[in-house]
Amino acid sequence: MFGYINIDKGELKVKDYESYRAVYCSLCKVLGKEYTFLSRFLLSYDMTYFSLLLLSGEECALCTKRGRCRFNPAKTCNYLCGDNTHEVLSKASALTVITSYYKLRDSIDDSNAFAKIPLYLSLPFFSVINKKASRKYPAYRELCENMYTSQKSAEQRKLSLDECAEPTAHFLAEVFALDAKDDNEKRIYRELGYHLGRWIYLADAADDFEKDVKKKRFNPLRENVSEKKEEALSHADALMRQSLCLLTSAHRLLTFRHFGEILDNIILLGLSVRQQNIIYPEKGKKR
Repeated sequence: MFGYINIDKGELKVKDYESYRAVYCSLCKVLGKEYTFLSRFLLSYDMTYFSLLLLSGEECALCTKRGRCRFNPAKTCNYLCGDNTHEVLSKASALTVITSYYKLRDSIDDSNAFAKIPLYLSLPFFSVINKKASRKYPAYRELCENMYTSQKSAEQRKLSLDECAEPTAHFLAEVFALDAKDDNEKRIYRELGYHLGRWIYLADAADDFEKDVKKKRFNPLRENVSEKKEEALSHADALMRQSLCLLTSAHRLLTFRHFGEILDNIILLGLSVRQQNIIYPEKGKKR
């Protein structure tokens, strides 16, 4: 379901892009260290955003050092260094693993018998690393399990669009709130996470619309709006803009000690670009 949160690279300063890459590469490094080399293939820009968000409130200075790329030793990358960054990257790594495990289970549920074979072959590996991540951060596992169960129930019962989006929205709201420093920040994080989760669910539904209609699979837009692509995506566009407006309002209430310009770029520009590319793909990919 995830994979929609990214920067608008063309509008990002070079120094900020280098900082963004440093967090991305650092997350890759920690993923491989804690969950084996293969887990690095699960790396996503979504979890880079999650890492940036948690690191943005760190009171200590954040520093980087050069090191060899874990994928291409001929290259060098910037990596975050310091004990104050490892815990955040460890959390993001665990969440990457846990959400990937449940995404795999969801793919198995939605696939035909032939397509299930390679998915089942990868399940033992995902199960092992999921158990390890769940032992370290049981709250993430519980929230993800609840999301998965609620999502399946909502889709099987063919509930309304808002009810189908609720599990993902609630999941991100609670995940973000876990790291709030006080009640006020917790309220803001919940608001940000809730509407970002809702936006992600709608983006996924819009992105998969044609494929789901062709394969006669459940899609909340098809069930609740129309089987006509133009009508369904137009409705999704309006709802996504509403969520984008509300999550932007929550984002503006946060104070960032680090990575403020990068986080602004993701929320204020990156999500809009991604939405445009999903809803109006015929206009061509922007940046």
